[in-house]
This record gives sequence, C-alpha cells and structure tokens, in this order.
Amino acid sequence: MATSSDVTSAPALKPPKRASTPVTDLPRIVPRRHVGRWLTAAVALLLFAMVLNSVVRNRAFQWDVVVRYFTTAAVLDGLLLSLWLTAVVMVLGFLLGTVLAVMRLSANPVLRTLSWGYVWIFRSTPLLVQLLFWFNIGALYPTLGLGIPFGPQFITVKTVNLLGPTLTAVIGLTLHESAYAAEVVRGGILSVDSGQTEAAQALGLSRLRTLRRIVVPQAMRSIVPAAGNMLIGTLKGTSIVSVLAVHDLLYSVQLIYNQTYQVIPLLMVATLWYVAITTVLSVGQFYVERYYARGSSRALPPTPLQRLRGQLAAVRHRLGAATAAGARPAIGGDR
Repeated sequence: MATSSDVTSAPALKPPKRASTPVTDLPRIVPRRHVGRWLTAAVALLLFAMVLNSVVRNRAFQWDVVVRYFTTAAVLDGLLLSLWLTAVVMVLGFLLGTVLAVMRLSANPVLRTLSWGYVWIFRSTPLLVQLLFWFNIGALYPTLGLGIPFGPQFITVKTVNLLGPTLTAVIGLTLHESAYAAEVVRGGILSVDSGQTEAAQALGLSRLRTLRRIVVPQAMRSIVPAAGNMLIGTLKGTSIVSVLAVHDLLYSVQLIYNQTYQVIPLLMVATLWYVAITTVLSVGQFYVERYYARGSSRALPPTPLQRLRGQLAAVRHRLGAATAAGARPAIGGDR
C-alpha cells in the first residue's frame, strides 16, 4: 500500500508536447480570382482609350475654336435663357402637375375624368407639335376676351401681341411637363402605404394635413428620382424651342456657325455646356435623394467622397496585409 510520502515524491505527469506547426503551413484564405471580370474591364478600358484618342486627335473637332467660343457673351446669354426656361417650366409644371394628381386621386368623378383627359392629350402629342400649335394659336383665336359667356366682352387682346416666342415656349413646355409631373406625383402618393392615411384619420387629422405632413414627405422618396430625371430632360428639351427663334443655347450656337460655318466645334460648345449642367444637376439630385432617405434606413447611402475613402482604405489594408505576409519570417524551416 502506497504511503503519503510515496505519493508526494512521485514525479508529476506532464502533458505531452504538441508538435509545433510552422506558420507557413497554416491554411490561408485565397480570394477567388475573377478572370472574366478583369478581361472584360481590360477590353472596356481599351475601347474607351481608342474612342478618347480618336476624339482628342481628330482635327475636325477644332478644339481651339471650341475653347474660343466656349465663354463668349452670345453663348452665355443663351445658356442663361435655357436655365431660366428650365427653372420656370419645372416650377410651374410641378405646381400644375400636383393639382392634376390630386384631382386624379379625388373621389369626384368629374375631376378624375378631366385630369385623366388632360394627361392623355398632352402625353399623346409630340412636344414639337404642341409648340408649333401654340405659336400659331392666332390662326384659331385672333383675339382673346374676358366677359360674360355668350354675352358682351369687357377686355379683348390680340393674340399676336400677347404671345411672343418666349412666352409661347414657356406655355408649351409647362403644359407638356405638367402632364408627366402629374403621373410622377400620383405614383409617389400611391407608393405610400394606405395604413399611414388610416392612422392619420384615426388621429383626427384632416385630409389636407394628412397629405401635407404625412403622405407627401414619404412620397418624396419615389418622386425625387423621377423628378430629377424630368429636370434633366427639361433642360435638354429646351433646345427644341430653337424652332421658335427663341435665343436659347442651341439657337445662339446656330447663329454663330451660320456666320462662321464652323458647325462641329460650335455644336461641341453646346454639348459640353449641356454635359456640365447635367452633371451638376445629377450631383444635386443625389444629395436630395440622400436627404429624403433619412427615415427609410438606419444608415444613409455613402457620398461619392465617402465611397472613395472606403475604397482607398480597403486598398491600403490589402497592401499592408500583403507586405506583412511577405516580410513574415519562416518558422520551423531548414536548419
């Protein structure tokens, strides 16, 4: 029988030593190689470089002429008129379009029918036809009067003296854009869940206050992207008023190249201005969409600058990891 002294003097059992595994033998996660993606990107970059080279080195573009006329007074005056037309048409078009959308959603069958008929007529006819129709309205109505129906008129105005080219362009573009704006606003209102309206009615809110404080702020998430698209389309659509001899950007450029016969470079001047203004409007649309996305998600979509910073941080992290892996000493190597 073993005594306590024997147990005390017995050597303690040590756990077996584990074989040291070299760090280089540890499993390593290798990212998947997207060969097709890189080949597609290389082909796309090659085609882009070919197109850019053909544009830059083609003497027919006459880039010196483009630079010379890019900031001339005539071109800038036409640009200001185009911007003014775009702003006025968008404001008036959305005001009238909102009224038409509310009429379309009304319980009154007469208002619904009138709104539907308006949208149907102005979306079914081309914009150029509408502008030419309003420009020649004097052939149908030589005078316009205000008075009693089927009775005497108190005020009469000649249509020729009333509607000039610029006012005709504003009327034609506004009536055309309001039909599309009505559908944009109506679609945004219908995108809001009906339970929101029912909850507002249960709280005793009026229909107008429910529409203004609850429905419209939520509908803006659906309205803003389509409205931004309409804004850019209206800016480019103002070029069609050149057929009415309105001195917009395109018409101003046309007046210049009719004298100098430098058609291509002057058209490039107009193109570059349209691209620049459209880019600014697209950036503004992004931040407006980001503003109205605050209540729909916990994290706002990153701005282009934040996205660029994230990509640069990811590249730095990958480079650091690759450098550390290459500089790591081998453990358990040959002695």
